[in-house]
Order: sequence, then C-alpha cells, then structure tokens
Amino acid sequence: MNEFLSAHIGTVGAFVGILLGTSIVAYIMDGVSKRFIEKATKLIKGDPIHYHFLRHFLSGVIYVIGISWAISAVPSLKAIATSLLGAAGILAIAIGLASQNALSNIVSGIFIVIFKPFSINDRLRIRDNTLSGVVEDITLRHTVIRDFENRRIIIPNSVINQEIIINADFGDDKICTWFEIAVDTNTNIDLAKDILCEEALKHPLRVDNRKHEEIVNGKSEITVKVLRVNEYGIRLRAWIWAKDSADAFNISCDMYESVKKRFDEVGISIPQVPKLKVPGTEEL
Repeated sequence: MNEFLSAHIGTVGAFVGILLGTSIVAYIMDGVSKRFIEKATKLIKGDPIHYHFLRHFLSGVIYVIGISWAISAVPSLKAIATSLLGAAGILAIAIGLASQNALSNIVSGIFIVIFKPFSINDRLRIRDNTLSGVVEDITLRHTVIRDFENRRIIIPNSVINQEIIINADFGDDKICTWFEIAVDTNTNIDLAKDILCEEALKHPLRVDNRKHEEIVNGKSEITVKVLRVNEYGIRLRAWIWAKDSADAFNISCDMYESVKKRFDEVGISIPQVPKLKVPGTEEL
C-alpha cells in the first residue's frame, strides 16, 4: 500500500491540486466579477444583466476546464474516461435527453440576456399577477425574483421565458396611477373633485406628464372624473403620473390619508358598504 501511494502520490497530488485550484480560481473570479459589476453599474448607470449572466457563465467554464484538466492529469482516469466515452452511446443518449431541460434553461437565459424582456432590478408580475417582485439575479439556469416580503422566488429560465409578464420598468418607467374613492350621493361633486386635484398637486412625487402644447393650451395636470353614480355613492377617479411603480404606490397611500382628512374637514362622507342580508334573519 505504501509502495502504491509512493508511486502515485504525484498523480494524486496533481489531481487534488487542480481541483482545489479550480475552486479557488472560480471563487476569486466570482468575487472580482461581482465587485466589477457593482462598480460598473454605478459608474455608467447601465443594465447589469449582461454582467451577471457572464459572471455565472465564466464560473461554469472554469469548473469545466478544471475538472477536464484534473482527469487528463491522471493516466488511469484518462484511459477510463476515453473507454467510457467510446462505449457509452446509449448512456450518452439518456444523458442528452435528461439534460434537455438544463440546456433549455441555458438557451432561455441567453435569449433573456439578448432580447431583455426584463433586467436586473425590474419589477415584474407573473402567473396571472399571483407572483410579483424585483429581479435580483439571472443565472445560467434560474431567474431569482425577490418579492415584497423579502422572499426569493426561483423560476427556471425556460418557464419564465414562456410566461406573460407585466414589467413595470420596461421602456418608459413612468406610470399613471389611478386614485379612486367614493363619496356620498349628496356630496358637492365639484368640491370633491377640487380636493382630489389639490391633494395630488401637493404630492412631491407626482410627475407632470403634459406635453408642451398641452401646457400652453392650459390642460390641467391632474384629471379627475366621475366614473359612476349609483345607490352606493359617487365614484371619483384621479389620474396621477409618477416616476415609477414604487412612487405610484406611495402616492396612492398618501392620497388616501390626505384626502380622507380633507373630506373630514369639509364634511364629505364616504358611503358605508351595505351589509348583506342572510335569508331567515330578518326578525333578528
């Protein structure tokens, strides 16, 4: 046994050393590329999607080269590998069929990087709006989305590439948020509309989306209309533009609070939702 180890210690050492060196090089490369991506994104304010995908791709290439080199360094493993490759036609077909899913994810990831239906930090809604969050990473196999509860949604690239996606940051980031509220039927409509318009104009996150011609012609920055009038009250809607969906959400939240306070000051009431009557309980 000692004679065998003495005779092959150099080969075993080379094999282990190459694998260890491969892991170290991949780790260092991953850390360096990660820091480069952060600096490059801040400096040029560009899209980091290409860098993230390239980072994972380079790590994969390093491991493939390292493992192949380690096998070639051991003559016995090299001979076994050569014979297995020559006699494993059926196994190769089985592995090829089994790897179709992995290959599909890699190809889909490449398509995502090239055609960019979404990018890193984009806000997405998918699966009939049941899943939503911010794109955190795009690997060779998965797209990682961080939802608004700080949980990670891991979706295979081949799956998300076939989904219908609502991308709040695709193209123009500006978004028009609808602020709706109902008032009692005896409310002065003009007063209620004026309050909605005034509160919207006071919000610091609003964006004036009017064209120059519209400003010259005196078009109002905030549009407020009556959607419907029925036994449940008068429903009003204000159209308010924001820089992105995050600002639009904050505007809506602040508007509900400020408008309710203004309504309380002038005596405008919000209609109560009628309670449903359960049959057989009329006398209760």
